[in-house]
Amino acid sequence: MSQNKIGSVLIVGAGIAGIQAALDLAESGYLVHLVEESSAIGGTMPMLDKTFPTNDCSMCILSPKLVECGRHLNVRTYTNSQVVKTEGEAGNFKVTIKQKARYIDLEKCTGCGACAEACPVKVDDEFNQGLGKRKAAFKQYSQAFPNAYGIDEKNCLYQTRGKAKGKDICLKCVKACQAGAIDHQMEDKEFEVEVGSMILNPGFKIFDASRLDYYGYGKIKSVITSLEFERLLSASGPFDGHLVRPFDQKEPQKIAWIQCVGSRNAKINNNYCSGVCCMYAIKEAVIAKEHSHIPVDTTIFYMDMRTPGKDFEKYYNNAKNNQGVNFIRSRVYEVTEAKDDSGDACIRYSTEDGKICEDQFDLVVLSVGLEPGDSSKELAQMLDLKVNKFGFAELEPLSGVNTSKAGVFAAGAFSGPRDIPETVMQASAAAGAASALLSDERGTLVSEKEYPPELDVVGDVIRTGVFICHCGVNIGGVVDVPSVVEYAKTLPTVAYATDKIYACSQDAQASIKALISEQKLNRIVVSSCSPRTHEPLFQETLKEAGLNAHLFDMANIRDQCSWVHMHEPEKATEKAKDLTKLAIVRASMQQPVQPIFMSMNHTALVIGGGVAGMTSAVSLADQGYEVHLVEKDNALGGVARRFSTGFRGEDMKAFVAGLIDQVSNHPNIKLHVGVGIKDVGGFLGNFTTTLENGEQLAHGVALLTIGGQEYKPKEYLYGQDDRVMTQIEMDEAIYNHDPKVDNAKNFVFIQCVGSRSDENPYCSRTCCTKSVKLALKVKKKNPGANVFVLYRDMRTYGYYEEDYEEARRIGIIFVRYSENAKPVLSKEADTLVVTVTDHVLDRPIEIEADLVCLAAAIKAPADGKKLSKWFKIPLNAEGFFLEAHMKLRPVDFSTDGVFMAGIAHSPKNMEEVVAQAKAAAGRAGVALSQDQVESAGLNAFVNKRKCTACGTCEAVCSAKAVTVDMVNRVAVVNDALCKGCGACASSCRCGAISLRGCTNEQIVEMLNSL
Repeated sequence: MSQNKIGSVLIVGAGIAGIQAALDLAESGYLVHLVEESSAIGGTMPMLDKTFPTNDCSMCILSPKLVECGRHLNVRTYTNSQVVKTEGEAGNFKVTIKQKARYIDLEKCTGCGACAEACPVKVDDEFNQGLGKRKAAFKQYSQAFPNAYGIDEKNCLYQTRGKAKGKDICLKCVKACQAGAIDHQMEDKEFEVEVGSMILNPGFKIFDASRLDYYGYGKIKSVITSLEFERLLSASGPFDGHLVRPFDQKEPQKIAWIQCVGSRNAKINNNYCSGVCCMYAIKEAVIAKEHSHIPVDTTIFYMDMRTPGKDFEKYYNNAKNNQGVNFIRSRVYEVTEAKDDSGDACIRYSTEDGKICEDQFDLVVLSVGLEPGDSSKELAQMLDLKVNKFGFAELEPLSGVNTSKAGVFAAGAFSGPRDIPETVMQASAAAGAASALLSDERGTLVSEKEYPPELDVVGDVIRTGVFICHCGVNIGGVVDVPSVVEYAKTLPTVAYATDKIYACSQDAQASIKALISEQKLNRIVVSSCSPRTHEPLFQETLKEAGLNAHLFDMANIRDQCSWVHMHEPEKATEKAKDLTKLAIVRASMQQPVQPIFMSMNHTALVIGGGVAGMTSAVSLADQGYEVHLVEKDNALGGVARRFSTGFRGEDMKAFVAGLIDQVSNHPNIKLHVGVGIKDVGGFLGNFTTTLENGEQLAHGVALLTIGGQEYKPKEYLYGQDDRVMTQIEMDEAIYNHDPKVDNAKNFVFIQCVGSRSDENPYCSRTCCTKSVKLALKVKKKNPGANVFVLYRDMRTYGYYEEDYEEARRIGIIFVRYSENAKPVLSKEADTLVVTVTDHVLDRPIEIEADLVCLAAAIKAPADGKKLSKWFKIPLNAEGFFLEAHMKLRPVDFSTDGVFMAGIAHSPKNMEEVVAQAKAAAGRAGVALSQDQVESAGLNAFVNKRKCTACGTCEAVCSAKAVTVDMVNRVAVVNDALCKGCGACASSCRCGAISLRGCTNEQIVEMLNSL
């Protein structure tokens, strides 16, 4: 391997995975080259309306990332580009990039759109899935980065007819562009970059539904794909978010979704589950009802409802029980055009009892699966990477992100279908892996951002700028935004007010920055969506304009107006006016606040020594950081010590032993085995954790990887008969050649034992696959054995669908039972008898079982509540760790400097545990790479003359930031620990504590203004 490593990373593909990896690496001290084939970054996510299960606006989630990526000095973005050649080895690659001519100068283009208005050529808009038109001069979508137009050379009149002949055909765009940005003579160019590592996430393509002609796609106008339906729903779509049929603009009253179109289909070599289709269909069915002005009947035709992700089962149950979505378990035979000239479509299908039915719908949505894109295949071939039979990249076993080529990592759908949280996790994991490889070169190629001198506005006449966001139709579809703008103009201190279609977009940020200077604004108010996700974005814009970041306030008129009052537009508008007014009053009283800087302790603490903990520890140690690994058990390895093989046949005993050897011998890892945690104090950069043996560990970040628990069944005679086992116990019995297994002839596997129940209302994700794997082991070892799997929905997602298919093929019998008719296990003499109602025969059947295996639930960790209290981190209703944001920050806590991985977050298989552990280490590495910790400074402060040292503030402070100095008889605030929640200020009877940015005076003035 080369000794001369390069401190930069090439990222191919600028969807959410590429953007997340780029930001993680850039913040960690590496130069990033981000290559994107299309004319704008963002990937598929800008095409989506909302995300599941949170129902967040996709662009609201993505826009801050787009702007942050575009602003970052250490991210160099190349759109219209692709990698054409690579050479070298891990640590030192030379990559040739070809950038196609855009014919518009990025430096000169202002994004005004004059070229598109003048262009006479209209073509199908690929971004809108062909449902609308765009010009030959176009911008991919309204919030796109770069905020510049491009010219489609395949359809431009000058490029296709005039250029080769030297004739000035058309050129209307040139005349229209006042910035002089159009350059029709621009040529493609090739250039080289030197990088130490590569991360590949070129995304995916959706299945071409016309390949299955029995669904009628391309022939029946009312049959569309799920991605086309997303564009119908989207505010930026061809119909401005109004739910209508594309061909006649009729509002549909009955909509159907057909699942598994292009997935789980061996005839077309797509016998894998695409993993996301069930959930996005449920989301679309729910959101369709919200978007429509008339009642909508929504029906989903499915085989198995696969909702195994975190909170996915809750979303499914809510849709089924509360939102009125109909679910029909069925086999769809064909979709035909209705004979009544309505343009409707008819679905012919069979139900579980074999009855043939037909129903007519205004609109049929095909839930299409995911396939590797053409560029993914070309990239894998160029780099000589292993791919599986479907064309997705083959990852090294139990690596999470490693491809078959050293120094090259994968994220997102490049290695297989996955949803957004998994994609973001894998991106952070790949960034962490690249950082570990190049740790010696951290900081060698990066630049530091410099801000203009901060304007001194103290004492100036207050001039407030107000920006009201439409957020497409998320706000604008309910709130009368123009009237809110006009109202804002009448309020005191307001010098300028306007609206923005998307206030968080790159062009809107540039506009706000320019207006601060032009209008001499010294306070800014934005009325849009959640400050939790967007406030830092706007504050960064203020800093770039020379204003203090805290001369700003934000009104949340999406969550608090348009969402909660979606059926009361007039009231929503009035409330939006009130919230905007309050924000203006508060902003007018804001004063500049300076951040507080503290030193960073570059040591990490990992709590939990299972696979997740050991993987995280090794990853951080390889990045060059010291790690304390604490395990309360007397041995490392966790529950994985009990596993024999992984889901892909890996030798788990050898894998765990290898990890233990790595952590035991790594010079940067110090082990603390057989000892638990006694207490935790401190904050990001300066934590102190006390162990039960009295030892104190100082560290800058903490990773919580404490695993979970196996549910101990109270049902099915578990604990009363040793022939009834859990999956882990059966795995051990097979491995140890237990006579109960070796001599058994009849095996019964019962699914959902303790999962999807009132006690644990979630899917434990891995149980279906584990049962299928165990059943295959049994059947292959003893082909004459009778093996039954009793299930509710068979959730063998991803490539595990192949195992399910193989199990059926070799004679394993699958019997579905309903939630209301669970199997019954009884003991007749010495015989175990399982009774279950067969859904096909519609009658009970009895199975004499020699061995019963229970798919016991995965439960939250027992120590979760203790750690929740010590680290001030939240748990969900089931006791699993609750991440800061399901999509954007899936391994971060809301408490800065604390991260999570593994089963403690939610049930997952071993490959996913490894990926998340590397992701947590990657995110922790971002924090540890900083020299200092910056606190915003919006903390509580004490008026010493009023304080009586009563101690109420200390008692109510959950962050432990306030203590009473009994010597001086005054409360003292630790600025580093203070979260600015205001509990102390609201509890102080003397009015001695206030909160910067939210003083009592501000609150009183806001109330008086109403």
